[in-house]
Amino acid sequence: MMVIPAIDLMGGACVRLYQGEFDRATVYGRDPVAVAHRFVEAGARLIHLVDLDGARAGRPVQRKTVLAVARAVPVPLEVGGGIRSMEAIASYLEEGVARVVLGSAAVKHPALLEAAVARYGERIVLGLDARNGRVAVEGWQATSERDAVSLAKEMATMGLAEVIYTDIARDGTLAGPDLEGLARLVKESGMKVIASGGISSVDDLKAVAATGAAGAIVGKALYDGRLDLRTAILALEVGEDAGQTDHPLP
Repeated sequence: MMVIPAIDLMGGACVRLYQGEFDRATVYGRDPVAVAHRFVEAGARLIHLVDLDGARAGRPVQRKTVLAVARAVPVPLEVGGGIRSMEAIASYLEEGVARVVLGSAAVKHPALLEAAVARYGERIVLGLDARNGRVAVEGWQATSERDAVSLAKEMATMGLAEVIYTDIARDGTLAGPDLEGLARLVKESGMKVIASGGISSVDDLKAVAATGAAGAIVGKALYDGRLDLRTAILALEVGEDAGQTDHPLP
């Protein structure tokens, strides 16, 4: 299972939110490029980046920083947050970003999602952010009536190959992943599933892997020093256990 480090951008800084609440953000650094380099040095094969300002504004806001990160590191970058038009999708995918994650756009404008998949194929990833099983939109500020699993099954018919599933109630809490919801999504969606939210240890990652998930996104635990990325990659991608470190990323 792939271990994917996350960079969440707000105001140009690397932050982590608590349960998706913008007024409960912790700043962990102001040089996203340097943080991305640290992840690559630790063995990351993919970096997940979210434009939180863009998610709230409904359009890319941190585009310049996103592209700077994409051009600075030798591994693929996937980006989400405020990508709600074909122009925004193209501007990322044609200028250095490997994949884009569509969340609100997928829920509110499925025709856009279908057109994007037809044009870019597996470079389009579905982002399902759920609160109590219901899909959240608009940078997690609103919750729809759509059930996350049923929406994933519907979107799979459009040719989507991969979905990132985030349990908002657990995101940024280090309280452990939603294994039950994740297992259901793996079983029923027909797509590769990437887990996000609540992961704090190698044991959490192994539990995620046991559900059949293809990958896991890790954020706060890396920044707080609870989880060492190199250790996690060795354990989950290579199959070697190693000691953890309590040294946080800058």
